[in-house]
Amino acid sequence: METLQMVMSPLLLTLKIAVISTVFVTALGILIAYLLAKREFTGKWLADVLVTLPLVLPPTVTGYILVLVLGKNGILGSIFTKITGSGILFTWQAAAIAAFVVSLPLMVKTATSAIGAVDKNVEEAACILGRSELETALFITLPLAKKGIIAGCILSFARAVGEFGATLMVAGNIQGKTSTMPLSIYGAYQAGNNEFASLLVIILVIISLVTIATTSKLGER
Repeated sequence: METLQMVMSPLLLTLKIAVISTVFVTALGILIAYLLAKREFTGKWLADVLVTLPLVLPPTVTGYILVLVLGKNGILGSIFTKITGSGILFTWQAAAIAAFVVSLPLMVKTATSAIGAVDKNVEEAACILGRSELETALFITLPLAKKGIIAGCILSFARAVGEFGATLMVAGNIQGKTSTMPLSIYGAYQAGNNEFASLLVIILVIISLVTIATTSKLGER
């Protein structure tokens, strides 16, 4: 029973953070992906680079940048402090922001490819028939690109579940508060509790296998 409680606490926290992160990643990711795939604007290459950057940066570098942004003197941290009266660092919200930042590129890249692959003739036909760009996007483009978008959501969720470096920087490894599955594995290993670490690893491997299988199935359809 005690082991079950020790497993459920980081598992539920990890799933909570991953779900919240994925919701925001999906909403913002689809918007960014649509703009990158369908619009030409000044600085488009820079926007693409900035979105992709967390994908190639070392997690500790991403975490350090987030510490500067989320700290009490940072842009977001100062706003959060004024609203709540307390800092956001070393909270589960900070962990969710870290998961959001590192998983957003996966959503954007996957969705951009899917949206860009939609036949332009179909979109032009919708416009000729009187549909606005918004209606065309909502009822034509996105439904046709849904396979790629769903795959992006799944990959982003999996990335959020497995996030470690940036989360450790901004949220720490506080037992019962910010200790996610990857952080709990690290803590158990450091403490010499290899059995518990192995159990958590098995659970994460199962989640990863389910994610890969689901994404593969989408690709086959």
